[in-house]
Amino acid sequence: MKTKFDELLDFPCLFTYKVMAVARDGLTEEVVEVVQEHAPGDYNPETKASSKGNYHSVTIRVTVTDKDHVETLYQSLARIEGVRHVL
Repeated sequence: MKTKFDELLDFPCLFTYKVMAVARDGLTEEVVEVVQEHAPGDYNPETKASSKGNYHSVTIRVTVTDKDHVETLYQSLARIEGVRHVL
C-alpha cells in the first residue's frame, strides 16, 4: 500500500477503523478477533445497523505502532467474510 500514514501520524497512536459489512451475527466478535491477532488489548467496539438493516458498521479504536501496523490491520479486516469497506 502506498500510504502516507508515517508522515501524518506520530506513532504509537490510537487509530479508528470502521468496518462496513453485510449484517450478520458474530461480525463484531470477528472484527475484535482479527484486531486481537495484531494488537492484543481490551476493546469496546460500537456496532450500528444501516437504515434498512442490511449492513452493519463496526467502529473500533486500536493503538497502532507504525505505518505497517495500520496497513496490516486494514488488509486483515478487509478479508473478513461479507466486508464491503474498511475506513
